[in-house]
Amino acid sequence: MAIFLTGATGYIGAHVAAGLLEQHREPLNLLVRARHVPEAEARLWRALQLHLDFPRFHDYLHSRIAIFLGDLTGAQLGLSEGDYRRLTESTDSIVHCAASLNRKSEKSCLNVNLRGTLEVVKLAMRARDRHGLRRISHVSTVAVAGHRQDEVVKEDDAIDWARSDYDPYARTKKFCEHMIGELLPDVPHTIFRPSIVLGDSRHAETTQFDMVRAFVFLAGLPVLPFRPTDRVDIVNVDFVADSIVALHQKEKPAHSIYHLSSGVESQTFRELTNALAGARQKSGPLYAPGLERPFRAAVERLARRRGGIGHSASLMKVFLPYLTWNTVFDNSRVVSETGRHPVPFSQYSYPLLQFSRQNHFAYAYQEWPANAGGSAA
Repeated sequence: MAIFLTGATGYIGAHVAAGLLEQHREPLNLLVRARHVPEAEARLWRALQLHLDFPRFHDYLHSRIAIFLGDLTGAQLGLSEGDYRRLTESTDSIVHCAASLNRKSEKSCLNVNLRGTLEVVKLAMRARDRHGLRRISHVSTVAVAGHRQDEVVKEDDAIDWARSDYDPYARTKKFCEHMIGELLPDVPHTIFRPSIVLGDSRHAETTQFDMVRAFVFLAGLPVLPFRPTDRVDIVNVDFVADSIVALHQKEKPAHSIYHLSSGVESQTFRELTNALAGARQKSGPLYAPGLERPFRAAVERLARRRGGIGHSASLMKVFLPYLTWNTVFDNSRVVSETGRHPVPFSQYSYPLLQFSRQNHFAYAYQEWPANAGGSAA
């Protein structure tokens, strides 16, 4: 039997896929949006080459990975009747990572997050009724907590349906959690809520640059419109992925919801900028909290521009609410159960900044080796 993983070509999903392949023995059923198998294999290679060299990837591809050419939002995941039956009969557990992170598009979030999760739930029901389902794990977000200010939020206190949401992404992910609990009450399920996922503590290389662009944009400002003692809940992606893999594979996790965050150990703006300034041998920025409102207005204007500045400002506009709420998410459950702590962002932020700037916010992907044989031709 296999683990069905959605979102394997995405940032967190690729980390999870690599962790399952390297640390466990179960086969993986991977849903990949592609026209044909070679295209799907090429997409997987692009996603996993940050984690695996080509020989290991090629071996897993032919020994542990089953590709299903489909679409998360399609009926029966866009699969033929035969492929859908094969996926149902071979799936023993599910890790649902795929999502639309487009916080500006209600349409995209409704389509991918709600319709897509409903299709995953329907598959889970089929597998449960056919042979039983060991577990379904769903990757959500701490943003389901809605508008907050100056709080430490625990898992069971996060969702308050009377509280306003920041954006369509948070709103739809909150309902996805609700849908899984309501429609699969008899299936063990685990909800994972990452906070701001930014960089890998093990190396500077990354393939995800949206939040990094916003971080670099802020790092270049001489004055920041924040309170220096406010905390920012940033977490390294390797901690997030390793926690998902460990707890999904655990026979009986102690809880059904986990914040994958830095929690009360989250660093303040001052701690982060001091560390970055020290690494760059420069003085840190000044803080002027009273400038928050004009800063928001300036970001709004810059976001309408074309080019790099406009793109960075557009990303800052999206993420700014998460930087000013001074709210962190208690992570004592995952720390206690896995025995691991997230790595402070200050310890790996400078290499991440250097890599991103030097490579112009792009990752130099390797093409499929010409002499490798197999597919992706």
